[in-house]
Amino acid sequence: MLFQSARVALRKMTAEDVDVYHAWRNDVEVMQTTSPFIDNHTWESTQEFVSQVILGSSSSKSYIIVDKQTQTPIGVTALIQIDLKNRNAECIIDIGAKDYWGKGYGSEALKLLLDYAFLEMNLHRVSLRVFSFNEKAIKLYERIGFQHEGISRQFLFRAGKWHDIVHMGILQEEYVSGLSDVRS
Repeated sequence: MLFQSARVALRKMTAEDVDVYHAWRNDVEVMQTTSPFIDNHTWESTQEFVSQVILGSSSSKSYIIVDKQTQTPIGVTALIQIDLKNRNAECIIDIGAKDYWGKGYGSEALKLLLDYAFLEMNLHRVSLRVFSFNEKAIKLYERIGFQHEGISRQFLFRAGKWHDIVHMGILQEEYVSGLSDVRS
């Protein structure tokens, strides 16, 4: 079923999600692998970000990832920079609830987002960017079928060192082919 898997559901992000998103946005451990800018954010700045950037954008679709059993928000995923003419978008995913890390919830949520992107929106290509030190995420994206497309060298300064940003992408035909391989 669209927007639901065995353990997670995606629901539209709303203004009521500011509190939980604010907690994730101010957790350095959560932001370490996803945000190029680690900082302390005021509740007002998070509210403004959610209102203008997440909810106010006509070129993005953002969802809260919810644990179906407990109805607990555990993360956020989105298609951003949606280009309907060229049928492509960039995706982001962030599991903010650390108790859910490493248990496959991110994989389930990302597959739901890609199902929507490719099977409902009929996008041709979805891309993403990931920090080179986030090896677990890179392996996850590879398992789903994303291909390495390039590197922005020494793009991010984190913990006293320079790190690359890895660019990855998946085409609709590759994703759909992977679905039929799994179901065969």
